[in-house]
Amino acid sequence: MKDKTIDYILRATWQAVSRMYNEEASKYGGTMATGFVLLSIDKDKGTPSTALGPKMGMEATSLTRTLKSMEEKGLIIRKKNPEDGRGVLIYLTKFGKENRELSKNTVLKFNEIIRQNISDEKLEHFMEVAETINNLITEKKVF
Repeated sequence: MKDKTIDYILRATWQAVSRMYNEEASKYGGTMATGFVLLSIDKDKGTPSTALGPKMGMEATSLTRTLKSMEEKGLIIRKKNPEDGRGVLIYLTKFGKENRELSKNTVLKFNEIIRQNISDEKLEHFMEVAETINNLITEKKVF
C-alpha cells in the first residue's frame, strides 16, 4: 500500500467496513445506517431528531429517509417533545431495542476481532492518526 494515497486507503477501508456491516445487517432486514441510528438513540430517554444528524455525521435528507423506513418497520416511534412542542423525540420500540442489541453485538464482535489481530500499540497509533486527520480537516488546515 506504499504507493496508495492516504485518502484512497481511508476510502477503501471505510467501503470495506461499510459493505461488511451492510451484509450483516441485511440478514436481519436492515442496513448499516439503520444499525447506526439504533445505536445513536438513547434506549431509555429517546433522542431529539435534530440531534441525530450531527451525532451521526449524516445529512438531514438521508436521515429523514432512514427514520421513515425505520418507523415503517416498527423499530422507532416519534413523539412530540414535551419540553419543546416544535421538536420530536425518537424512541426505540421493543422491536427496535432487540435490533439495537443485534447491532451492538455486531459492532462489539468487529472490535474484538480487530483487537485480536492488531496490537494495542498499533491501534493507539491508528486512533492518534485518525484524530489528527480529523482535526486538520475540522480546523481547515488542509484547504
